[in-house]
Amino acid sequence: MPEPQPLDIRVTNLRKTFRVPEREAGLRASMRSLLRRTYRDVDAVAGVSFDIPAGEIVGFLGPNGAGKTTTLKMLSGLLFPTSGEIRVLGHVPSRRERKYLGRMTLVMGNRNQLQWDIPALDSFEMNRAIYRIPEADFRVARDEIVELLEIGDLVRKPVRTLSLGERMKAEIAASLLHRPQVLYLDEPTIGLDVTMQKRIRSFLAEYNQRHGATVLLTSHYMADVQALCKRVIIIDRGSILYDGGLRELSTRYSPHQTVNVALSDPENDLSGYGEVLSAQDGRISLKVAKSETSAVAARLLADFTVSDLTIEDPPIEDVIEQVFAGSVQRTVNKVGR
Repeated sequence: MPEPQPLDIRVTNLRKTFRVPEREAGLRASMRSLLRRTYRDVDAVAGVSFDIPAGEIVGFLGPNGAGKTTTLKMLSGLLFPTSGEIRVLGHVPSRRERKYLGRMTLVMGNRNQLQWDIPALDSFEMNRAIYRIPEADFRVARDEIVELLEIGDLVRKPVRTLSLGERMKAEIAASLLHRPQVLYLDEPTIGLDVTMQKRIRSFLAEYNQRHGATVLLTSHYMADVQALCKRVIIIDRGSILYDGGLRELSTRYSPHQTVNVALSDPENDLSGYGEVLSAQDGRISLKVAKSETSAVAARLLADFTVSDLTIEDPPIEDVIEQVFAGSVQRTVNKVGR
């Protein structure tokens, strides 16, 4: 048996509870809240646990408000947990130790760290001073990242003149100059066009391969997740719904596949072979139980003149939606009881 990989990240029963004020609408309620304010506790993260081995890229998925960013902020040391334990590279993030801060980075797609009116190269120099990177090491890291991201011309322009995609690439470059071992990426491709998303995904994969970095990635773009992650953690309402392989996710939560068949005679009725999803110009899509896919395909090939036949798993977005739908239903059933 292969030896288990060392863990870069260990999270045990992590919880973050916020105390938020509440009141009813209306003037009377406003006046009452001046005299006696009421509060309620909200669990943004409700006791999650997971381990991430060194060098793994893991997708951290969930709807808005699921607790993803709160978890990343606790992992990076920006928020103090209400309870539970975090260990990253042997450090407790909330202690904000210099050794830990120098070995990790947090990239948030909707936040800026570069100075707006100066070239990115000058901001890179500031980061060199902050992280106390030796000059020779800094030049090697800077040149490597600039080459991988293809931003040699861009880093000499004032940041305010860059497009969103260009600025995002410069932001990522600035975050990796100190060669972090752990990357927390919160929507790193948000708002970017398809071409720019692909370039950033390629860069992150290359960085992971070259330096063995551990990556925890949140993204609403499933193309990011499918391109980079073999494992995903799905969170909703502060709790983990699924932690496992991306391929196994479809098997567990979607018992159907789509059989696409092109027939020479478009008038044939295929309703007896599965649920007809669409039929146009002789090409019919059928929803079929996975356990019956092979048999249905064999029957179609035997019964008709077939010019083309393909079998597809459902889109990952649809599978994840089913995971969330199951979570909502369980919550409703629990409240009903």
